[in-house]
Parts: sequence; structure tokens; C-alpha cells
Amino acid sequence: MLFFGALGSLAANEETAKPSAAELMDALMWNRGPIGGPFALIDQNGRRRTDTEFRGKLLVLYFGYTYCPDVCPTDLMAISAAIRLLGPVGNDVQPIFITVDPQRDTVERLRGYVSTFHPRLIGLTGSEHDIRTLALAYKAYYAKIAAEHAQPYAVDHTGFVYLVGRDGKYLGFFPPGTPPDRMVEIIRQHLR
Repeated sequence: MLFFGALGSLAANEETAKPSAAELMDALMWNRGPIGGPFALIDQNGRRRTDTEFRGKLLVLYFGYTYCPDVCPTDLMAISAAIRLLGPVGNDVQPIFITVDPQRDTVERLRGYVSTFHPRLIGLTGSEHDIRTLALAYKAYYAKIAAEHAQPYAVDHTGFVYLVGRDGKYLGFFPPGTPPDRMVEIIRQHLR
């Protein structure tokens, strides 16, 4: 994952009309405007999932993509470790991975990917429009980076881990690289 850099030209002109990484990060960091919102996406088993079915659980949301070479797997391992460290109360936390690369992250691809992290991790995909709408609601930036030398494209994206309350309302975020024990410390406060 590349945090906010422009490492190449964007793959599609429509990307340039979207808010910049800096604008979204500023809105998230300073809590400008509403953050979060409803979703209706498809999980790794082809089942339609909505935010309302998770009421009563804390949600840990992460926007990434399965072809990410380093940061996504590292952050998903940290999320998985945090849930394991919580022990039995971790059952009240639902980890969710939302792809920002629905073109390549099919249901089948997500199924294999999420199974390597935590048994309860749900992978979600959907149309580009639905993914973009949800990402913008969470102030999550992403953009395709044009490939060079016949390599597959990459996706530049933010690496925040979002915490959503039992009522479906946004609580806050963990910065990229937050260690599992720090996640546990914060999550426990919201499980009381």
C-alpha cells in the first residue's frame, strides 16, 4: 500500500474528480462532517450483507485489496491478533475487510484471502459505485496506479482501521500500524 503518494498516473480520469487523499485525511482527522454509513455489499460466499445485520457487535472495518503486497496483510494480521487477544469477548467484535479493488477482488478471490487471517473475518465486495460511496463515507482514499512494464496495477489507499459501535455509529479509527495490544485496549473500553 502506498499511503498518499502519487506514484503514477491514475488509471481512469474519473478518479481525478474525487476528493484528494489530503482532503479526506483532514476530514477524518478533524472529524469534519459525518463519518461512516450504511452498506449493502456481497461477502466472500456470495451472500448480500448489510450493516444492520451487525447491530449489537462492534465492527472493525478495513479498506484494502487482496493484491496488496505488504500493508494490508500486516494490518489484517494485527486485527486478527487483537480479536484473539480479546478472548471470549472477541466474539462481540466483527472484523470486516472491504475491497477497494472490486474489479479483481471477486467473491472467489476474497474467500481464499480472508480465510488466511481470522475465521470470522468477512470480506466484502460490490460495484465500483457502491465501494466508492462507502469509502467516501468513511473518508477512505483509494486510487488505481497505472502499471509499468506490463505489471499489474496497484491501488494507493489509506490504511486506517475503523471502529464502529454496536449501534452502527462511527466511534473512531486506529492509524496504520497500530499494534494489536493497543487495539485491544481501545476495543475493551467499548465492549463494557
